[in-house]
Amino acid sequence: MRRSLIPSLVLLLCPVLPAAAQQVVRQEGRAYAPADGRLLYRETHWLQGPAAARSRLVLYRCADGRAFARKWMTPQGSAQTPDFAFEDARNGYQEGLQGSATARTVYVREDARADRVSRAIAIPPDAVVDAGFDAAVLGHWDALRAGRPVAFQFLLPSRQRLVPLRLQRTAAVTWQGQPAEQLQMRLDAWFGFTVPAVTLVYARDRPRLLQFSGTGNVRDAQGRYPQVRVEFPMLPVAASAAELAAARQQSLVTTCAG
Repeated sequence: MRRSLIPSLVLLLCPVLPAAAQQVVRQEGRAYAPADGRLLYRETHWLQGPAAARSRLVLYRCADGRAFARKWMTPQGSAQTPDFAFEDARNGYQEGLQGSATARTVYVREDARADRVSRAIAIPPDAVVDAGFDAAVLGHWDALRAGRPVAFQFLLPSRQRLVPLRLQRTAAVTWQGQPAEQLQMRLDAWFGFTVPAVTLVYARDRPRLLQFSGTGNVRDAQGRYPQVRVEFPMLPVAASAAELAAARQQSLVTTCAG
């Protein structure tokens, strides 16, 4: 099966943060099929703690709202290089990064019948891991708005290696009535032209991700990585630590059909 070289941006077996005093916010996203606008799945994100040391829990939900996958991300090193763990209950696929600031391990399990394959990997502080991409964008926001490209190494857990990516502003746009900046991400290699680009839209004045368009990292029923358009139209809203704890324990369904 062919894997995408540019996964989506858009994590269970990690230590619980000292929590109660830290603010929790929730944000909703929806993933659509670009061709016909069909709703493919939903995303619910819970974020806890300050931006420089933020944990993130994501429940991926069927179109009817039932959760089928979960991702848990915890700080490790810089905000761009967190530990994370992802599991899809529909087929048992797992991937993640774990360890300490000096020794990290990337792992992947293709399905519930397969063994987990792990590999020690060096993650430079200026690399980007999973949703740490958002911290990378915000950290280089002034340069991007000025039109200067930003290059970094992005971790692909399924390939257990880092790949070079290049991010650059392409246009000023209006997204659902608000001023925004459009960015494009490409593989920064001689064969990059063969890999579909990812297009991102960020709010301009108070930058946050509004839309992702490209190859997703949540497989479809056939085990493929579809093209998706993920939208985050609403601002995050306050949530409780109890709601976050419940989401971490929520049972996952094994199929979205019917």
